[in-house]
Parts: sequence; C-alpha cells; structure tokens
Amino acid sequence: MLGLLALLTASVFFGAAIYINVAEHPARLHLDNRAALAEWVPAYRRGFEMQASLAIISGLLGAAAWWQSGNALWGLGAAIIILNWPYTMLFVMPVNRRLEATRPDEVSKETHELLLRWGRLHAGRSALGAIAAAVFLVAAWIELQG
Repeated sequence: MLGLLALLTASVFFGAAIYINVAEHPARLHLDNRAALAEWVPAYRRGFEMQASLAIISGLLGAAAWWQSGNALWGLGAAIIILNWPYTMLFVMPVNRRLEATRPDEVSKETHELLLRWGRLHAGRSALGAIAAAVFLVAAWIELQG
C-alpha cells in the first residue's frame, strides 16, 4: 500500500509539473514581460509549496515501501523524486532569485530570457517526476506479479 501511495503522489507531482511546462508557462510567455513576471511570482510560490510537499511525501512513502518490501526499485524511485530538491536548489533557485528580485519597473528583455530559462529548467523537474513515477510503476507491477 505504501508503494502505491508513493506512485500516486509521484504521479500527481509529475502531472502538476508537466502542466506547468505544457500549458501554464507557454501561456505566460505570451504576456508582455511585466505581466508575465507578475503572474510568475505568485504562481511559482504556490506551485513550489505543492510540488515540494509532494516530492517529500512521495520520497518518504517510496523509502518506506522499500524498507517494507525489500524491493530496491521503491528506493530508487524515492531517490529520484527527492532529487527534485537539490536540482531545484542548485539550478532553479538562482533563476528564481533573479526573477523575484526584479521590480516591475526593471522588467526588460533579460526578464523574458530568465523566464525562458526557468521553463527549460522546470522541464528537468518534470522529467524527474516522470522517471520516478515510471520506476514506482515498475516496482508496483513487479509486486503485483509476485
């Protein structure tokens, strides 16, 4: 049961992340730079809270499923979903800080370039979510076969 909950939370994480890359961020980029930044700031804060929580919960559930079952795939999936934390801190947060520090009267072409970069970096989070969900799915399938 813990593994299925890990799969569920990793899948929700992935769904939210890919929605941002496929729908929300591309739509944001059609706004003028000032409006795009104004929309990004609260959207990112809300999204971060949700996705950070999902990554932690999914990672803990995956680790617990590994401990309970001995199937190392649960541990691998847990490690991959948790990788979102260091990935975000090392690669995404520097861009976030620059965007958050930009005042509305300072918006420029660089702001647009930062938003483009942020979208590419966020795709890495989507990929980690997809990989973790896939690993959890394989682990669940193996357990159902056994």
